[in-house]
Amino acid sequence: MLFSQFQKKEVINIQTCKKIGNVSDIEFDHCTGQIHKLFISKGFQICNLFCPTGDIVICYNDIKQIGPDIILVDICSK
Repeated sequence: MLFSQFQKKEVINIQTCKKIGNVSDIEFDHCTGQIHKLFISKGFQICNLFCPTGDIVICYNDIKQIGPDIILVDICSK
């Protein structure tokens, strides 16, 4: 899978059944290729121009399934 294909997937939290955002970056082990973390962009918001909130970081253990269109994660809401 290409990274550009990975970035198009929506990330859904199975705890709330809501979209979190889209993949903006990943952290992986360069030797094994295993994903360690996903960085999720919340999308463009006008407030981000003046008060950036940063990306949401999701650990590998919280990823439940990577499908053709979405990524399901299990994280507690804040």
